[in-house]
Amino acid sequence: MPNTVRIPTPLRKLTAERDTVTAGGANIGEILDDLEKSHPGLKERICDEQGNIRRFVNIFVNDEDIRFLQEQATAVKDGDEISIVPAIAGG
Repeated sequence: MPNTVRIPTPLRKLTAERDTVTAGGANIGEILDDLEKSHPGLKERICDEQGNIRRFVNIFVNDEDIRFLQEQATAVKDGDEISIVPAIAGG
């Protein structure tokens, strides 16, 4: 069973305007690779040139921030919900 990935509004042009898509993989890194296969250009918006998740992008697995888990090595299991959330700046 694939995982549901919630896509933020700024990235929906790469997913045919869909707010959720599905992707498979054993961890977040594999999920991102699978997303790139289905939606070319998505990974480069999420990751920098070295393959690290950009500072202004947060990814959650079932409401847990992967920065406090194992980053891209964070394991996912079938049915987990993954959310990609751009950071919001303001003052």
